[in-house]
Amino acid sequence: MLRARSPTATRSSSVSWFVCVACGRTTFRPWRDGRWTPAGWAATSGWVVPPSEAEAKERIAEWCANDKDDLGFAIETLEDPPILVGNIGPFGARPKDRCATIGIALGREYIGRGFGTDAMHVIVDCGFREMGLHRIQLDVWPFNPAGVRAYEKAGFVEEGRRRESFWHDGQWYDAVIMSVLDHEWAAHRTRS
Repeated sequence: MLRARSPTATRSSSVSWFVCVACGRTTFRPWRDGRWTPAGWAATSGWVVPPSEAEAKERIAEWCANDKDDLGFAIETLEDPPILVGNIGPFGARPKDRCATIGIALGREYIGRGFGTDAMHVIVDCGFREMGLHRIQLDVWPFNPAGVRAYEKAGFVEEGRRRESFWHDGQWYDAVIMSVLDHEWAAHRTRS
């Protein structure tokens, strides 16, 4: 179930279109509300963990200041106090084309436990219903089967590969390109 609180939501005011979203076992909160912490960065960044708390705070502040048109959300549990699970958000939106890319990162201990699936459903639904998007896309690495499953559960389909575009652990990997269109999502929602 999706709950959104924003009496002033509009498609043109991307950052302010909602304050908090709760779905399943998770809550989304905008990065800009001050809850994002260095520990959260370390738990969800995966590849690049800042060496110090000061650097983490600096990177987070810089990211929030420079990406005013992109939405970024901390994914938290509904527990009290909430536990940071990861982050998610659409970025690189092209208003003329009504298209955006989604990025998601989960802490390792939360992968495969349904948090990614919950988060993808919420952000895709908001992208189509609140932001008026026509297409949502993402890249996933073939060594991330839990991610592929979560994306497929949210209606994404593989549409191609960018060959040998990612160097990891001493070898090249293809990027798997997946997307979902607004009419596909509408059909998917009625089946789910």
